[in-house]
Amino acid sequence: MLKILVTPPVTAEHKQLLEAAGGPEAEFIYKNADEVDAALMQEVDILFGNVAPALVAEAKKLRLLQLFSAGTDGYIPALPEGCALTNTTGAFGLAISEHMLGMLLMLQKRLHQYRDNQNKHVWQDMGNVTSIEGATIVVLGLGDIGGEFARKVKALGAYTIGVRRTDANKPEYIDELCLTQELDHVLPRADVLAMSLPGTPETKHILDARRIAMLKNGAILLNVGRGSAIDLDALADAIERRGIRAGLDVTDPEPLPPEHRLWTLEHALITPHVSGYFHLPETLNRMVCIAAENISRCRAGRPYLNAVNLETGYRANKYAK
Repeated sequence: MLKILVTPPVTAEHKQLLEAAGGPEAEFIYKNADEVDAALMQEVDILFGNVAPALVAEAKKLRLLQLFSAGTDGYIPALPEGCALTNTTGAFGLAISEHMLGMLLMLQKRLHQYRDNQNKHVWQDMGNVTSIEGATIVVLGLGDIGGEFARKVKALGAYTIGVRRTDANKPEYIDELCLTQELDHVLPRADVLAMSLPGTPETKHILDARRIAMLKNGAILLNVGRGSAIDLDALADAIERRGIRAGLDVTDPEPLPPEHRLWTLEHALITPHVSGYFHLPETLNRMVCIAAENISRCRAGRPYLNAVNLETGYRANKYAK
């Protein structure tokens, strides 16, 4: 009998889908992540959810860890021997790409400044704005999230440059494609740089002070991947001194300390890592569908959907079905 622990806030319909995938012999346990302890984890065969990695390390029977996130931060070193790791890449593209689009339009059209003026009861024209149409938008990270964002801005008339770690296959919504080692060549062309990278040793401070200096004065930077990808002090300097505008759903550290100067910068638009999560119901629907499929595949001994390469932290085969 499989013992399957589920921690996301699933609905009755979601439970039916998961339990059908588990079969009549499976035992399902539904708990919030903060209710899970080491004793329970020692009994679990499949976990759908994100609990503390230290608890995962206690789960010696665990055969499958199905995260509800795309990122795998901290989980790979904690995996018990023989346990597979899968993520929910594919669940977040809709919600997060729309969040990115909202941030971009807010910064381009000065809506953040008009909202500030509204709070101060000030009626004032804030000047010229920019447009997505005709803008050169560099998308750093072309997974589900970056790809969906690129598709949307391409439809609105942007010139899109995609940057990915490997794989030179160019999607139709990308005008130019380059690999990460060519990033320095395209940064100076960016009117907008959109980042949706996972947290890995290779992505830490990929946008450091040297590369931030390559951006045009007044360029817009969006980051929805991991805050560790950007040197925040160098970014704050660029916002203050060069008119860079930034829409950040992630920071390093998180939460962003109350005393951090980014909070007070007019052209820093900050949201508290909320672009994905469960706020859009369709995101949770997609997560559950991925999890149900992998529970079924675990029972059948078939290759997993969204299996994570334990050396790179990325999906092992992004084209797998």
